[in-house]
Amino acid sequence: MTQGEYRSPARRTVIGAAGAAVLGASAALSPGTAQAAESRGEGHGHGYRALPVPTVIAHRGASGYRPEHTLGSYQLALDLGAHVIEQDLVPTKDGHLVCRHENDITGTTDVADHPEFASRRTTKSVDGVSYTGWFTEDFTLAELKTLRAKERIPGTRQENTLYDGRWQIPTFEEVLRWAEREGRRRGREVWLHVETKHPTYFRSLGLGLEERLATLLRRYGRHRTDSPVFLQSFEPSSIQRLARLVNSPRVVLLSAASSRPWDFVQAGDPRTVTDLVTPEGLRWIASYAQGIGPTLDLVIPRDASGRLGTPTTLVRDAHAKGLILHPYTQRNENSFLPAEFRRGTDPNAYGDVFGALKAYLATGIDGIFSDNPDTALLAAADFTKS
Repeated sequence: MTQGEYRSPARRTVIGAAGAAVLGASAALSPGTAQAAESRGEGHGHGYRALPVPTVIAHRGASGYRPEHTLGSYQLALDLGAHVIEQDLVPTKDGHLVCRHENDITGTTDVADHPEFASRRTTKSVDGVSYTGWFTEDFTLAELKTLRAKERIPGTRQENTLYDGRWQIPTFEEVLRWAEREGRRRGREVWLHVETKHPTYFRSLGLGLEERLATLLRRYGRHRTDSPVFLQSFEPSSIQRLARLVNSPRVVLLSAASSRPWDFVQAGDPRTVTDLVTPEGLRWIASYAQGIGPTLDLVIPRDASGRLGTPTTLVRDAHAKGLILHPYTQRNENSFLPAEFRRGTDPNAYGDVFGALKAYLATGIDGIFSDNPDTALLAAADFTKS
């Protein structure tokens, strides 16, 4: 297959050295294909093989419509039909895991409106970047629960501000309980995609994330190979640590090509993401993980004008090593889209996101993170029918 060539998910089976196979939903497989896969043992083991391909992952919930990482955002994503719901985890001062994209909660909560916490405002260096604000590791869970969540980018998503103050910061355990309730109500498991945020930084504070996460996964039965959960991190060492603690499927996140994971920086490892997306780097990742979560620009780079260029060989190379690909992030607004798919001059207006998604899905990716899961689901359905 040449780069960018269309592949029907109904015909796609990815088998690599790591022994991970990616199959579409059983309904999308022909009887002969399904029987052949079962005879090779490819239809058993990893639960993610039963997920539809392309898999739609609700990025921080339905964050295009509700403030991110709230139970309201997660619930809407599930109601819209998202296959998997994402959580980012950071710790509190007393060691609880809560769902926030960053430990800096200045822009995602009303903490600035609480005079009792004014003295907690401080400046910190997190992964080599200086931030001034309020941070979860300086609050107990009880204190965080007095805050309310709000929209992170109100200038872009003005409608989301309607829900400012409606929800608290959820703990990951609350999300696990929510997923159990919704699973029983719907008669099917609720899939989660769980990221450890800044794990090296938090370990230096005595707030290691992986052990706390593994304890909760075992408590709620999501620690097995076929558990309905993906564990993800931008730091490969965090995924390696998790691999020693639980058997849940694991994904290494990959940022810009020239960037270095922070644990590499701390350890003096000179490799960049460019090194990790080579066949040798992907082979190394496949030794402890089942997938990668690359930025979309690693799948199809943009040129100097912001338009999509020629797809890279990343999809082909990762599949050859048995790795699934869950790239990030599809958003509907013009400001986030490749130049040729923007419509009009308003950066906050919706562009031709269906055109952009068609281009990305045609590369053979196994799923995509989306702030607007309903849009991604429609695009995935169009792609499957074409």
